[in-house]
Amino acid sequence: MRRKILPIIIVVIGILSFFEGDFGDYIVFLMLVVGFWLIYRGIKGRKVRPQKEELPSLSREKETYYKTVGMSEREIDVFRETMNLSKQQILRLQQNIQKNAKLKAIDLRHDTLKAAKALFKELVKDPKRLPEASQFLYTHLPNIVDLTDNYVEINGHEVKTKEVYGKLEESAQIIDQMADLIVKDYQQFVADDLEDMDVEISIAKKNLNHDPDLSTK
Repeated sequence: MRRKILPIIIVVIGILSFFEGDFGDYIVFLMLVVGFWLIYRGIKGRKVRPQKEELPSLSREKETYYKTVGMSEREIDVFRETMNLSKQQILRLQQNIQKNAKLKAIDLRHDTLKAAKALFKELVKDPKRLPEASQFLYTHLPNIVDLTDNYVEINGHEVKTKEVYGKLEESAQIIDQMADLIVKDYQQFVADDLEDMDVEISIAKKNLNHDPDLSTK
């Protein structure tokens, strides 16, 4: 609060002094310059959050598909709003990763962005499974976006103290752990599909072994 009020007070005193003639012109001019500069820095330094993207209109084809899989009007609305927000968060995460080498390294180590996009696509294909991805949608994804937002912002400071470097390292470690959780969210979501594939492969191998024309013996 003091940081917001102080520059305004300096400007007000400078303006009053100019009209009253209590101080020298140079001092008054200096006060005005400093005050306006501090106000400018305060405005420029404010963190700008991306505005919520307007929900696109629902096509008849999509509406028919949602109703075919047994979704109610309320479920459709919740699904579309959730996925719209998640899409923005994934894009934001991608932007943050591209801005910073450390975040790029974390993403390469875990394939976090790839996993997040893949899970998003799986949900688009099977919207009724939305509750199964609640940890990803409502906890892990928003958290890693906020963490990377703060990391990029703090890392962009021109002057960094030893304490700041320590906080950045601590933040990077947490981001790394969160990145691993997102990959696990995806693996857990497709676990049944992988089990089905294992069963199909096992059956196919047995059929090959019993077919003399296809046997590798």
